[in-house]
Amino acid sequence: MKTITNDPQTIAACGLYCGACRKFLKGKCPGCKDNEKASWCKIRKCCMEKGFHTCAECDKDVKKCKIHNNLVGKLFAILFNSDRLACIHYIKEHGEYAFAKKMADDNQMTMKKR
Repeated sequence: MKTITNDPQTIAACGLYCGACRKFLKGKCPGCKDNEKASWCKIRKCCMEKGFHTCAECDKDVKKCKIHNNLVGKLFAILFNSDRLACIHYIKEHGEYAFAKKMADDNQMTMKKR
């Protein structure tokens, strides 16, 4: 099993940190960016089409974005107490490296809802 590192390349388009995901660490998932099976993800597709690494690079307010705030994301937020909006805001404010470091230090794949 891999260990959690602070690698900004393992940040998913939506703001989740794949670098701390159990499936990623066990080698069962390549992470958002390299996972061809994730072609269903509209957020990933949108970022790839725009040449963005994450939604944090977009000028659109992520809170108002219908692609980012979709049904799957809302269900994920409930099931995992995840606040992907807070993740994107943190990346915008502090940068990808700081976010990856925070997630690695906290052993988390997402910021938790308060």
